[in-house]
Amino acid sequence: MQKIFISAIMAGFSIGLGGTVFLRIKDAFPGGNVVGALLFSVGLFVVCTRAYALYTGKVCYIFDNDMNYFKNIGIIWLGNLVGTGIIAGAERMTTICGPKGIDTVAATMVASKMGSDYLSLFLLGALCNIFIFIGVNGYAKNPHEVGKYLAIILGVVCFILCGSEHCIADMYYWWVSGVMMTDPVNSLICIAVITLGNLLGGVMFPVVEKYI
Repeated sequence: MQKIFISAIMAGFSIGLGGTVFLRIKDAFPGGNVVGALLFSVGLFVVCTRAYALYTGKVCYIFDNDMNYFKNIGIIWLGNLVGTGIIAGAERMTTICGPKGIDTVAATMVASKMGSDYLSLFLLGALCNIFIFIGVNGYAKNPHEVGKYLAIILGVVCFILCGSEHCIADMYYWWVSGVMMTDPVNSLICIAVITLGNLLGGVMFPVVEKYI
């Protein structure tokens, strides 16, 4: 359990790395959003190649495993929350945060997310994890080396450019924006709704494919 938790912390930290570069360049120049989405994939690249425990990837396979696997999902989610908080906390003590820094960019994003209704967050969470399943399952099952990494990149770029919601990336945005500290209750409610949406989207393809 301890090893799983530490692995989950590393996964959250890795997603925070992707979120950092995304925030730095998304509005820096025309097309920055697309380039940022592409470079965000470094987070999932690290998670997949190092086999870290990421909630949005692991949750896709809950029906393929036993009850112990299911119980570990909560530990993984908490570890991801801690990992994103660690990198965001460190960054808030540096010059990349501050006036017109990544915390300001994140705060604008978080305000928009918190202004959405819960049904929208839930459905966008489901849409996101369909893309994540395409990415992580493609990495695991594609026999071609190029195909493995292309799956990661396509899954990440598409979920970002579609405007869908990834609960671990959102944890990072809430932490680095400071909103997690100033309004923790509403922050965690929004993230919980997105988390449930990610669960639905993550299991949809495996469950349907198992049936057909």
